[in-house]
Amino acid sequence: MSGEFGLRPGEEGIPLPAEFDAGLHFIGRLRTPWTRREECPRNAAQSDAACTVELDPRFAPGLLALDGTTHLILLYWMDRAPRSLLVQRPRHAAGPRGTFALRSPARPNPIALAVVDLLGIAGHRLAVRGLDCLDGTPLLDIKPYFASTDSKPGARVGWHEA
Repeated sequence: MSGEFGLRPGEEGIPLPAEFDAGLHFIGRLRTPWTRREECPRNAAQSDAACTVELDPRFAPGLLALDGTTHLILLYWMDRAPRSLLVQRPRHAAGPRGTFALRSPARPNPIALAVVDLLGIAGHRLAVRGLDCLDGTPLLDIKPYFASTDSKPGARVGWHEA
């Protein structure tokens, strides 16, 4: 790893396999106000910026019956994040943590998830609020958020205090 994503003290990386196991189709791009890593909110809950989901027009028929939906789950590819970190040292943390104990974009498969407010639909564009990624981030999928099945009010993360 090099550049702005070099290892911090206490972090560990691994060499990645030479070949990929699967292929993906990016279905669009996310348009946000942030062009540099340090500008991005640390998580989606820290931003109320209106953003745009710019769906590739070929996938627009997949939006059928989305009207009236209030929240969506967006899965996106953090294409500018390092992929070899297994132990990370977040700036806000007292010590290192395993990648799978964090929501950091730095991970073997840099897939991010956000539950966003759907503000409007215009053709193949969705206005949303609740993203935390750089402008132009590739979109993997859109799913409706179902409060009845997606909400887990008693969920905990061991190291995180409420």
